[in-house]
Amino acid sequence: MVEGQEPPAKEGQKNKKPTVRKRKEVFIYGNYRNYYGYRIDRNLSEDPRLAVLKSEWFEGKDCLDVGCNQGLVTIGVAKKFSCRSILGIDIDRGLIETAKWNLQNVARKEKISCGSSKVLDSGISDSGGCSSPGVFEASKDGTCKSVCGKSLLEESNPLARVSFECKNFVESLHGCYEKYDTILCLSVAKWIHLNWGDDGLITLFVKIWRFLRPGGILILEPQPWSSYKRNRLVSETAKVNFSKILFDPALFREILLDKVGFRSAEDVTDNLSGSISGFNRPITVFYK
Repeated sequence: MVEGQEPPAKEGQKNKKPTVRKRKEVFIYGNYRNYYGYRIDRNLSEDPRLAVLKSEWFEGKDCLDVGCNQGLVTIGVAKKFSCRSILGIDIDRGLIETAKWNLQNVARKEKISCGSSKVLDSGISDSGGCSSPGVFEASKDGTCKSVCGKSLLEESNPLARVSFECKNFVESLHGCYEKYDTILCLSVAKWIHLNWGDDGLITLFVKIWRFLRPGGILILEPQPWSSYKRNRLVSETAKVNFSKILFDPALFREILLDKVGFRSAEDVTDNLSGSISGFNRPITVFYK
């Protein structure tokens, strides 16, 4: 055999293609693509967390959902509780695009027409208006608007009050204070903790406090320490941060009340029925 020449293929291996293993995708920020699929009982029509939330926390309020994933809880809150506005943010641009698609898809299913009497009464002529029911598009800012250009918000539709943006909450949104009445932070704290350490967690809590108007609330669903342990090797950064964490989730209430400045806390639930095992996590409301 000539030096450098490939050895001849054995009989039966000539047409055999090499096996290529698909590399497993790693979600270092908890930005799972099918998160709701394995968190929620498939027999349920809505996320079980919506059942323990109170309408007075959202109705007529400006709301923020930190780490919204595909936006299903964000949209569910808007539909169920008629927020004045609700913004869902996530670090993953792909998930935000999916959230916008979900918003558009739900709007189509709701069959809301921008040719309602309210539109016609506004002075738009029949020729200039849009009478096709269920025709929507997600605008560049993530809101849901009718393709005829008439914002669904003007028709008092709850879906029109939903928007989505790709944001890193810890490292962005500076200089924006007392803007929201209610902030959701559901199963997000662990991922911020593992990726940015104790400093990142405190930044999360302090920034939420600053963003809330007086009397505003934080709805927090922290992950247990056992969940941290399972995900500590998701990245080298997470591994290093995990070894240095001093603020165990059991200390979050004390930190938020005694250090950050929230005036009181209320336990909403310590067990969520309808959640797949491992996701029936406690939810607490903190009042500014």
